[in-house]
Amino acid sequence: MSNLVAIQMTSSDTVEENLQFVEQQLQILQSEQPCLVVLPECFACFGGKEHQLLDIAEDLGQGPIQSKLKDLAKQYNVWLVAGSMPITCNLKEKYTASCLLINSEGERVEEYQKIHLFDVRVADNTGSYFESRNTQAGNKLVVVDTPFGTLGLAICYDIRFAAMFQAMAEIHKLDILTLPAAFTQKTGSAHWDALLTARAIENQCYLVAANQTGEHRNKRQTYGHSCIISPWGEKLAEIPTETGLIQSPIDHNLLTEIRNNMPVYQHNKFRSHLV
Repeated sequence: MSNLVAIQMTSSDTVEENLQFVEQQLQILQSEQPCLVVLPECFACFGGKEHQLLDIAEDLGQGPIQSKLKDLAKQYNVWLVAGSMPITCNLKEKYTASCLLINSEGERVEEYQKIHLFDVRVADNTGSYFESRNTQAGNKLVVVDTPFGTLGLAICYDIRFAAMFQAMAEIHKLDILTLPAAFTQKTGSAHWDALLTARAIENQCYLVAANQTGEHRNKRQTYGHSCIISPWGEKLAEIPTETGLIQSPIDHNLLTEIRNNMPVYQHNKFRSHLV
């Protein structure tokens, strides 16, 4: 049996402080089972000035944040879905919002670059968001085989675009979908549960959503309510607004049973043009 884990954070703009919190949670975890641990979007630095993420951006494969993540994964014998962090790209004033999958040997297995960027208006303390100002959008779906099953990587705003996950499933049926997020308080209270549950049911997969929570130093408000949802749409674990972790086992027999009893993939009359 393997465990799915989500860590909920109120990340600050101090990298060392945030990485220390991640390590504290891994110390608490102390699971004897193999664990897939999902960190929130912008886990290493959040809520500071706009240029800060550009200042801490690392080249892929090197840098203190990546080195620490690899050390933590190996030390605590976990696979890490490392939320999102800024990785340098070919544009001087931009970075990619990259989710790194790191195995229990401390090796980077995959990188997913956030495709859908959050350029919206929200009736909250921030008012408007313009993620594309500093972020270069990705263009590649990432589905990878792991010891936990077939894993799809997505980030935050991606969850609103159902066709993305249908396209993933056409590459390979998803067993687990992970969603690091920094969902706002306003949009989260309206749509978080509905969107997560719909994606889990549609794709008949487990969904692990790790969110930011609370009010950050720049007054940005995030929703929390990190959760783990079953392929039948049941909420298996949730942490409301406090920081900390949740976990739940993954049952591959349940995945098989649901898909055999209701073979929606075979019944689907439409296919995505994205593949």
